[in-house]
Amino acid sequence: MAHPRPTSLALLIGAGPTSGAGIARQLATPVSQGGGGMAVALLARNAERLSTLASNLKASVPGAVVGAFPTDTSPVNLKKAFEAIKKHKDFDGCRLRLGVFHIKHSSREPFLETTPESYDAAFSEYNTGAFVFAQESLKRMYEEAGGMKPLDETGGEKLGTIIFTGTLGALRTSAMYSAYGGTRSAARSLAQAVAKEHSQYGVHVVHAIANGSIIDTDNEEHESAKEATEKGRKMSAKAVADTYLWLARQESTLWTHELDLRPAQEKF
Repeated sequence: MAHPRPTSLALLIGAGPTSGAGIARQLATPVSQGGGGMAVALLARNAERLSTLASNLKASVPGAVVGAFPTDTSPVNLKKAFEAIKKHKDFDGCRLRLGVFHIKHSSREPFLETTPESYDAAFSEYNTGAFVFAQESLKRMYEEAGGMKPLDETGGEKLGTIIFTGTLGALRTSAMYSAYGGTRSAARSLAQAVAKEHSQYGVHVVHAIANGSIIDTDNEEHESAKEATEKGRKMSAKAVADTYLWLARQESTLWTHELDLRPAQEKF
């Protein structure tokens, strides 16, 4: 059965073998099968794993249009990745509609053992990466729309959605997590700032608090993994992706900015 060629593009940075893989699969799955029907650009540091993920998605998802772009979150490399995505022939005719910043970055050490250098490194890797990802996504969305135009002029046209996957650390932190809590709360503020400035031009910005483990049940060999999601101990990546698609499909009459994602048994 032939599937329509995607006309929308999703960017996913942090496309690892677990939650990222499951989110990417659902974004690429045809709309007729309950997915997003989007072309997907995968970004992550490990080139080998990224290539394997892209190949697996193309083999398992009917009509999937997927590209792999190895990069870290440094400004120079991330900007190069955006340029490569823009030139990628498989994405011709696709407008950027969804950008997901899904980086996993953890830092746990006693405060008195945390150096200024390691604290700065955490912010550079996570927050500066989030800043550049959002900025480059906005530039492309506006370029494809013919410029920044107020919703009053466009009739409420939504250009796209940018989602920051955050954690509970954005709201409160604990001992040993000074750098982690600092980066997560800063990313939350960044999302608010971008939303307040760019919502009026048709870009929907979301901060999603993922409180709990996310696993890709379609890629897990053990039945216990599926059982963990069914009984509310862990989140399935597919369910997270469905939530992200729901956000991306919200029209200008109502936009969700922040929401809490957690499995039923997660403490909060």
